[in-house]
Amino acid sequence: MISGSVWTWVRRSLLAFIGVPALLAIGMTLVDGYRSRGRRAKPFPVTPPQTTAVGAGAITTYTFGNDLYDDMIEAIEGAQRQILFETYIWKGDAVGERFKTALVAAARRGVDVYVIYDSFANLVVPPRFKRFPAELKVLRFPVYPAGWRFFDLARYGRDHRKILVVDEEVGFVGGYNIGTQYATEWRDTHVRITGPGVWDLRRAFADFWNLNRRRIFRGSARPLLLETSSVWEPRIRFHRNVPRLWMFPIRSMYIEAITRASRNVYLTTAYFLPDQDFVDALKDAARRGVDVRLLIPLKSNHVVTDWISRGYFSQLLDAGVRILRFSGAMIHAKAATVDGTWSTIGTANIDRLSLTGNYEINVEVIDESLARVMEEIFATDESNSLELTRHEWEARDVHRKFTELVLRPLRPLL
Repeated sequence: MISGSVWTWVRRSLLAFIGVPALLAIGMTLVDGYRSRGRRAKPFPVTPPQTTAVGAGAITTYTFGNDLYDDMIEAIEGAQRQILFETYIWKGDAVGERFKTALVAAARRGVDVYVIYDSFANLVVPPRFKRFPAELKVLRFPVYPAGWRFFDLARYGRDHRKILVVDEEVGFVGGYNIGTQYATEWRDTHVRITGPGVWDLRRAFADFWNLNRRRIFRGSARPLLLETSSVWEPRIRFHRNVPRLWMFPIRSMYIEAITRASRNVYLTTAYFLPDQDFVDALKDAARRGVDVRLLIPLKSNHVVTDWISRGYFSQLLDAGVRILRFSGAMIHAKAATVDGTWSTIGTANIDRLSLTGNYEINVEVIDESLARVMEEIFATDESNSLELTRHEWEARDVHRKFTELVLRPLRPLL
């Protein structure tokens, strides 16, 4: 038998292994929050909205929040039958009020308006803003979604998706949350879709609504019934992570595209905390001669994530992966393009929370014209980025290396 003193030593060791990094992370977050007060983002280059024909429809790319919000509001104001609106963060500021006013006005003129937002992500939003008139059907994804099934890890995922569908005619999906800061100070990527692909986006919204409505509304909300489209768009596919059903296809989508790459992989992500197999896929591609470029923020809104992600840099640089750091502003995009043919835009970051934890949605597009647009967007972002050189990385001081080492145990939690 193991003696009591041994058990005590084991408990203390485990507490130190997790507790010390956690305390350091909390301290770093508080200090960074204090230092960031009042700091404004610097202007950054953007690519104007571009519309590309894809199959029987079209895809418009957005890299600046004001451009996107104007087109989303225009679609809402022109709605005649139905609006499906889902977001992770919905600030109670001027931009948030603009969307709320447009949705309420649509409902009051007879449009069927469905709204989903994540309650945990909006805890700091004033309760007044989160009160909606009865004309809107609102699903507030709960702060604690597991209920009595606290042991079921599949029920802890957050709703990190951002979707708007209007009248079966137009759909929007991508990384943009709703808020004034995102309109001008954050660099993100979103797309507007028309054609048969809109049906799949509608289905994604309806499936989430129907999966959660009974538990949240306690039987008072009817299921959201949609007709099934008889038209398939072979160039466009939507991949949905659904933790309740243990479905996580977005990670597989990325790895398959990287594994098949023969010319280039351009990957942009707000937070880079993948599993080792994902890192190995990037390294293997670079070693076989593929031009692999990873674009991340120089400084994101989560300082601990930045520090932990650096733990991958040595092996990526050794393999020949180029690491580009977007400077002066937060880049929140979740996008990639491969070999001038394949592209994806969506809500999933390259971290464990997105790839194996949260509700997410990415659109995958096989189209050369869109890939050219995505390469142009990447080049524009690269022009505002600092490349991490091997010399710079090896010259970092001892305290930085020590901090990276101490924070490493938190990597599986993010």
